[in-house]
Amino acid sequence: MADNIVILTGAGISAESGLGTFRDEGGLWAQHAIEDVATPEGFARNPELVHAFYNARRKQSAQAIPNAAHKALADLEKTHSGNVLIVTQNVDGLHEKAGSQNVLHMHGALAGALCHSCGHRWRAPEDMHPDDRCPACTAPATRPDVVWFGEIPYHMEKISDALTQADLFVSIGTSGEVYPAANFVAEADYHGAHTVELNLEPSSGVSRFAEVHLGPATEIVPAWVQQELLC
Repeated sequence: MADNIVILTGAGISAESGLGTFRDEGGLWAQHAIEDVATPEGFARNPELVHAFYNARRKQSAQAIPNAAHKALADLEKTHSGNVLIVTQNVDGLHEKAGSQNVLHMHGALAGALCHSCGHRWRAPEDMHPDDRCPACTAPATRPDVVWFGEIPYHMEKISDALTQADLFVSIGTSGEVYPAANFVAEADYHGAHTVELNLEPSSGVSRFAEVHLGPATEIVPAWVQQELLC
C-alpha cells in the first residue's frame, strides 16, 4: 500500500447523503444563480438572499448522515499505517461526522462564520443575518466562512506540499471542471503518484488518471478501500 495517500472529494461523495450537487434538478443550487449566492459580488448586492441560502444549506447539512463512502475513508485513515489526507471541496462536514480527522476544507465550512471586516472566525449559529455583529470587532460584517467563486481556496500551500509527497492521489465525486482542484491530478502525477478517479461518471479530466472506477460512491469507494487495505 502507498505510504502517503491524498484524497480529493467533491459533491458527488455526499450526494447519496441527500446533499445535492450544482447540477441536480430541484435542489437548492437549481433555485438560484451561482453569481447571486456564491460570489462576493452577489453577497454585496443582496446579503439577505445569500444568508438565507446558506442558512438552508447549513440546516440541510446538519441533518445529513455520512454514507458508506465517507465511512470507508474514515476506516482507511484509522487502518492505514501511513498518511491519509482528505482534501475536500465540500462544506458539509460529513467527513468529520464519519470519523475522519485529517481533513483540509479548501472551500471552507458551513459550520463557520467569518467577519469580512477584520477576518475573525467563529462557529456559525444555525441562522445568520446581515446585521449580525462580529464578536471580535462588533462590525455588522458577518458572512459564511465558505470560499466563493473568485476567491482563493484555503490551505493551498499545505495541499501543494501534500501533492508533491503523495504516492497515491485519488479523486472522488468531482467534475474536474473547477480549478485549482482540477489540476491536482496533474501535480500529483508529475511528482510520481499513482492516480485514481472514483466517480459516478467520467470527469472532464478522466484521461489524466491512470486508473478509473465508475459507479455510485457508496459502492465503489468502500470497494476501493477494501482493495487498498488488502494490498
